[in-house]
Amino acid sequence: MVPENEHLDAHIAEVEEIVSHFSPEERMLVVLKAQLYDGKWEQMLDDLSNRLTGKPYVFKLATRIKDDIERVHALRAIEDEYSIDLSDYVSLK
Repeated sequence: MVPENEHLDAHIAEVEEIVSHFSPEERMLVVLKAQLYDGKWEQMLDDLSNRLTGKPYVFKLATRIKDDIERVHALRAIEDEYSIDLSDYVSLK
């Protein structure tokens, strides 16, 4: 049986490995989620969808909206799988 601390350390190491392979766009989305959307992916997705449909939105992205929506779903899946907030692993500077 693996002690709880070793399991947690392995979990953190796995998440850090995943984050180390994030693209600049993925990192940007994690930072924006933390800074503009109170850490909520759903608020960001609503904002991106509003931009696509011509409704008012919070910020203008330099990247393609549909690509960012796909990235958000993938990032949220990582958070759900590991029960973490990626902003704890991505520098918010």
